[in-house]
Amino acid sequence: MNRRNFFNILFASVFASCFLFLGWLNFTQATNAMGGILPSINQPAPEFTLPTNTGDGEIALSDYRGKWVVLYFYPKDFTSGCTIEARRFQEDLPKYLEQNTEIIGVSADDIDSHAEFCDSEGLKFPLLADTTGEVSKNYGSWMSFFSMRHSFIIDPDGILRETFVKVNPLIHSQEVMARLKDLQESI
Repeated sequence: MNRRNFFNILFASVFASCFLFLGWLNFTQATNAMGGILPSINQPAPEFTLPTNTGDGEIALSDYRGKWVVLYFYPKDFTSGCTIEARRFQEDLPKYLEQNTEIIGVSADDIDSHAEFCDSEGLKFPLLADTTGEVSKNYGSWMSFFSMRHSFIIDPDGILRETFVKVNPLIHSQEVMARLKDLQESI
């Protein structure tokens, strides 16, 4: 074997080992997502209280004990993907409510922007203003100045049951609903 072949084989072996190691990291309990470290499934979901444009002006995760929660993070009000995603959740809202499930959206936009967005799109679920990104960071969904498009299913006891990080806004609500039904049947 000549020297060139030896280095090619060595490089391929090192590359393959690194690739396998990185794949293994993705399946460990605390997984990294593009927005940071995701909270662990089957553990208590990170608690939060954030301002909103609905109700008493503030919502805490603990307000929803006894109900399932779909907590979805999105980059910005009025952008195309975020509008599509919000519309799909709104269209499916009656189905979620039948499943004892509440939808909550979170972005770095302020409550005035959320109020305008809800009015323009007819949204009947709360949008929370995470203007500092603190809650988004706790959910591994923060990129410098906006929230990543991640979603979480939280059970009635406040336990995180599912995480979605590769979200297609067109079909995401349907994916979440299917997984929610599976979880509700198995728990």
